Amino acid sequence: MSDVRTAIDASNQNFMANFGRQDAAGMASLYTATGSVLPANSDILSGAENVQAFWQGAFDMGLKEAVLETIELEVHGDTAIETGHYTLKAEGGAVADSGKYIVIWKNDGGTWKLHKDIWNTSQPAA
Repeated sequence: MSDVRTAIDASNQNFMANFGRQDAAGMASLYTATGSVLPANSDILSGAENVQAFWQGAFDMGLKEAVLETIELEVHGDTAIETGHYTLKAEGGAVADSGKYIVIWKNDGGTWKLHKDIWNTSQPAA
């Protein structure tokens, strides 16, 4: 369990670093080949090209930083389920959104990668 937690923590650090660099291709590389993002108000977006396009769109909207905090991690063989909190920041560190997420991770040839990534806001409705 501790080895998996260490690997997933490292992947989350890479996620935050790629986000901060506005590196959509780097973001997509953290997902499995058939990985998906499941954002609010959108269909499921699967595969590297769609995942990359989604993150590029987020950067184009002005998001500059992501902060992830793992709350719970369950490991089931080559699959792990992570529950956590996120904060997304815009220019100057202004909080653009915060909420919770679940990621289903897959061990992909010895590397833990995001496979299913879903999140939703904790902010009140407008």
